[in-house]
Amino acid sequence: MPLENFGSILNFAENLEKQDQEFFAAVAENPACADYREMFAQFADDSGKNVKAVQRTRRENVTEMILEPIRDFTRAPYCEECAMAGGMSVEDALATAKRLTDRAERYYTEAAAKIKAQPDVSRALKALGKKHKAHREKLASL
Repeated sequence: MPLENFGSILNFAENLEKQDQEFFAAVAENPACADYREMFAQFADDSGKNVKAVQRTRRENVTEMILEPIRDFTRAPYCEECAMAGGMSVEDALATAKRLTDRAERYYTEAAAKIKAQPDVSRALKALGKKHKAHREKLASL
């Protein structure tokens, strides 16, 4: 399904963040991941803050919303299921966390480029991408 405008890009970003928040919260409670509980709980908290940042960006920029369509941008490369997080092994949880943070970073970077006609929105998306990059780097150092 294509992401064709300002609203669809931010709605999808909110959905990604909520999915990540649910995954990280579930993994934080997974006994197999006890050694990484604090990190996963922090990632879940950060995703909750990101949801609020996306919603704030939508509210603050709705008056500047340009109905100019976005071309060649679809959801498919960013869709991933994260079922059974509570029963994953620590290795599977870390691998999934790496994929999710990479996915989010790619999404925000590409979305920011697609919506550059709205500089405030583009800047907000780039900032969210940087947060996910920091998470990805933390995971890579493990």
